[in-house]
Amino acid sequence: MLGLLLDHGARIVHRAIGDGSDGTPDEVQFYTFADKTGLDGYLANLRRIALAEERERVIDRTLRFPETFVGRRDARELT
Repeated sequence: MLGLLLDHGARIVHRAIGDGSDGTPDEVQFYTFADKTGLDGYLANLRRIALAEERERVIDRTLRFPETFVGRRDARELT
């Protein structure tokens, strides 16, 4: 799927790996698209749709929501 995302102008913003214990994710990925057209094209892509059954088997859940990424901050700055 990564290639397909990139084909539609997605950019990987961040990737985090967890241990998957107690229902927490094994992995979280954040992508951003240059515009809504790129996202819409990805969601409507026939290759993506054809792989939906396999995706449902291997990915527990996907959440899509609009976001604004802010610059990196040291944890001390957030307290």
